[in-house]
Amino acid sequence: MYITTPIYYVTDSPHIGHAYTTVVGDALIRFYRLAGEDAWYLTGTDEHGLRIARAAEELGLTPQQLVDDVSSQYRDVWSSLEISNDDFIRTTDERHKRGAQAFLQTLYDNGDIYAARYEGLYCVPCEDYYREEDLLEGGLCPIHNRPVERFSEDNYFFRLSKYGDALLAHIEANPDFVFPPTRRNEVVGFIKQGLEDFSISRASLAWGIPIPWDEKQVTYVWVEALMNYATAIGYGQDEGQFHKWWPAVHLVGKDILRFHAVIWPAMLMAAGVEPPRQIAAHGWLLVGGEKMSKTALNQIAPRQLMETFGVDGYRYHFLRDVSFGPDGNFSWEGMVDRYNADLANDLGNLANRVLNMVERYRAGSVPAVAGSEESDQKLRAAASGALEALGGFRRFAFNDALLEVWRLFGAANAYVEENAPWALAKDPDRAGRLDEVLNALLESLRVGAILISPVMPNAAGRLWGQLGLEGRPDTAPYTKTAVFGVFPELTVRRGDPLFPRIEEG
Repeated sequence: MYITTPIYYVTDSPHIGHAYTTVVGDALIRFYRLAGEDAWYLTGTDEHGLRIARAAEELGLTPQQLVDDVSSQYRDVWSSLEISNDDFIRTTDERHKRGAQAFLQTLYDNGDIYAARYEGLYCVPCEDYYREEDLLEGGLCPIHNRPVERFSEDNYFFRLSKYGDALLAHIEANPDFVFPPTRRNEVVGFIKQGLEDFSISRASLAWGIPIPWDEKQVTYVWVEALMNYATAIGYGQDEGQFHKWWPAVHLVGKDILRFHAVIWPAMLMAAGVEPPRQIAAHGWLLVGGEKMSKTALNQIAPRQLMETFGVDGYRYHFLRDVSFGPDGNFSWEGMVDRYNADLANDLGNLANRVLNMVERYRAGSVPAVAGSEESDQKLRAAASGALEALGGFRRFAFNDALLEVWRLFGAANAYVEENAPWALAKDPDRAGRLDEVLNALLESLRVGAILISPVMPNAAGRLWGQLGLEGRPDTAPYTKTAVFGVFPELTVRRGDPLFPRIEEG
């Protein structure tokens, strides 16, 4: 399983919109590893193009100085968010240049590149072409709400128009190729309108990868950016590595869907390479009902939230409260409510109560015994449901899967109240039942730690250690390790609360 994020354009510092895609990809790749599957996760930065050249000039920097600085910011933020990417590709890497030029040469040799004059409308922030009918009133870009520019120069073009029927046939034969279905319908509608050939080079720009057969021109930034998914795993340089991992699942925002679901698969077909496994497109993360942008002054940096909620609280909120597909709204109040209800109360309080009772009533260690009463059966059923629901990650149903895991924690909290260990502890004749109850609660926490590990790796690891367990909770395959059984006779080590409550005001 090979999963990619978009490579992020380095005129922007990382904000929670960039982090949403990256956290989704990380939870997904951790799930596949937890399932025992071989998995590879790629992210990186997009560092060429006219927008970068102009931004660097305005700042009095060279383009390389600018991209080095901003790319390092992404690495730092992903590290603080516990992103477990296997690789970080930069389009200024020499390996990317070599692979991209090999890919372009293949397209050229196969007859799908030709020279022509380009005249049209171009949005520099988008690094994208527009037709008159696609613009807002006043000739404004529909994404950035700013005027586009008219370009005219001799370029090289890719025969995209040649691949419309092949793309439609591939989508029909692979219904999940574009996910969710609403996005697939958008892509099909766009292709059926008729595809036009497009320029893949720039003659008036030096900041980019030179066209291999004509070094007076550089590659159009979107074309060489798309190729990162192939160059990072060895295209044109290590074919064994490339064929081991390809095809990929691309996670993208809805605004770049056309590049990934139309242009990129057509380029791959032209190069004789299998199209991606899937393009999964999510909506925008809105703040106050608006898309984040510099001009709206509504961008939020991940660290602004991690200072209050921690890395685990941050990751949990965006996977639990933002459905993958439609636009999502962020609010501080909603994040506080979710943290306090699910993390501080349901999970944090449960862990604290259980570990405290094990220490108080059994000196930190409970015999490995199982109960057979009706309440025990209900708790096992809740654990079984949570285990099964985690498979929803394969369908990007992160919030639904987490809801079932939290039903396990809810069932464990109800189990505490129904069985009242504090009352059992006062009755010597019920000592055996107390052991069964405490063992079942410890087992619930053990299973829960495994199931939350793709989303909250730090909290899962801390809980695992508090339970006195060796190793890690994310040992594969979870379908065997997270089966509810009997908790081993170990000594628990209650530490600091997992999730201290956040008090507002």
